[in-house]
Amino acid sequence: MAEPTMRAVVMAEPGPPEVLRIEARPRPVPGPHEVRVRVAASGLNRADLLQRRGRYPAPPGVPADILGLEYSGVVDAVGERVGQWSPGDRVMGLVGGGGYAEAVVVHEDEVLPIPDVVETVDGAALPEAFLTAWDAMDLQMGLAAGETVLIHAVGSGVGTAAVQLASLTGARVLGTSRTPEKLRRATDLGLDEAIPGGGAAWAEVVMERTGGRGVDVIVDLVGGAYLEGNLACVAPRGRIVVVGVPSGSVAPIDLRALMRRRASLTGTVLRARSAVEKRALIHEARRRLLPAMRTGRLRPVVYRHFAAKDVVQAHRAMEDNSNFGTMTLVWGS
Repeated sequence: MAEPTMRAVVMAEPGPPEVLRIEARPRPVPGPHEVRVRVAASGLNRADLLQRRGRYPAPPGVPADILGLEYSGVVDAVGERVGQWSPGDRVMGLVGGGGYAEAVVVHEDEVLPIPDVVETVDGAALPEAFLTAWDAMDLQMGLAAGETVLIHAVGSGVGTAAVQLASLTGARVLGTSRTPEKLRRATDLGLDEAIPGGGAAWAEVVMERTGGRGVDVIVDLVGGAYLEGNLACVAPRGRIVVVGVPSGSVAPIDLRALMRRRASLTGTVLRARSAVEKRALIHEARRRLLPAMRTGRLRPVVYRHFAAKDVVQAHRAMEDNSNFGTMTLVWGS
């Protein structure tokens, strides 16, 4: 009897989008504490671009040639010791890799239910964006009501999540983008101050909008090119968290500027964390994020759903940086 297979997007070798192709792979079998999810949609993230180019290797234990960090779908098989999920449950979550596939196997404690108000395919736009933004702003930076926060690349998937979360917290939200239309759309999510990014003057604009004080928290989704500006507009005892580095991972730093402001500079990433850390994060997200998702106060921002067969086109769209919010690959018939 032939081994059951599934379709997966496979990276033959590092390179341009054209290295991606759909192949048949063995369908995974869940272990005692695992569930298998029939994937409806796979989230697309800029980290996928880096891995495809050979600059972001997969961690041990996950497929090195199948991209993808998040999924949404329906449980279709459970391990013998699984007690909290059943076949037919709509779920979503993060994986270390292998998300561009028709099925994924994950530990039962690393799964989140899809809120009833969210379509199954849209669920793939929630985990990476919201868990990344919430972990950075809330758990690490401790953003509080009444503070000011600056979010770079506010039209990205994580950026659109961060705006909603910061607004819900009661913070004053400033955001940068190179694209005026993205800034306009972000105001509908809770952005208070739109700052044109990309040039040399955005830090000066931030200082003007804050009466010369600067911002309490900076969520940097851009990286090296913005470090100097971040140090110029962070408030005394402010906090900077670097979440993404598409503009580069290396930049000179003025340590005296950091010292004068008694500011802190932190980096974060979800993918490299241990299973214990990831499960703790998921546990807290169930308790603190899901209630707002269930009422629609936090919602996925989906730019476009691509058919899985159009993955090359989808990666080109990500490279063009034209998206507002998240894109997904949909696994249909």
